[in-house]
Amino acid sequence: MRTRVTAIVSVLGGLLAAWIGWGAYVLATTERVPFETIERDGPFERRRYPATVLVETTAPDRRTAFRRLFRYLNGANATSGEIPMTAPVATQGPAASPPAPSRPDTAGGESVSMTAPVRTDRSESAVTMAFYLPAEYTAASAPTPIDPDVHLVVEPARTVAVYRFSWYATSGRVKRAQTALLETIDRRGIARMNDPLLLQYNDPWTPPFMRRNEVMVTIGR
Repeated sequence: MRTRVTAIVSVLGGLLAAWIGWGAYVLATTERVPFETIERDGPFERRRYPATVLVETTAPDRRTAFRRLFRYLNGANATSGEIPMTAPVATQGPAASPPAPSRPDTAGGESVSMTAPVRTDRSESAVTMAFYLPAEYTAASAPTPIDPDVHLVVEPARTVAVYRFSWYATSGRVKRAQTALLETIDRRGIARMNDPLLLQYNDPWTPPFMRRNEVMVTIGR
């Protein structure tokens, strides 16, 4: 009996170690959108981001939007080559993890890597999602999407305020982080320029205790 329990514990321990190892690998190998930290106070930060190129689409739901953009990264574009994925993903609206990426069929062209985060704007009838492209791409050099519902956009240089939290980005955790962020910038007399966005830095398989999430608003200074 003791031998059987020991074997089960060993298997579970091995699976946990492999899970943690995967999360560490993804964290180490995923390109991040670059930024300059202006201020850090616990989970609160002020940052300066450079102008950034994104690929964006509006769809009826998150899954459709995610798949369109993922197809673009994997070759549904007008050129040839490979573009890496960058972190994080940005979302506005109810919290939800991005759908797990599958390997979609593509109509040739360049395989583009994604940079974290993913950005999403959600209304009652549609969701607008955007993937940040790696820093090497400009609006002129980024591959043109084949899908007419997918577009390249340039986000100008901006100053932002963020509030960091971990675990899965459930609606409750996101709302608490949003409240903490807005209360913090209100106390500091900082003007915000938009509603909070949710930034997610990890793929769906990263262990929850290793996950990094943030809520972000663009600010006036």
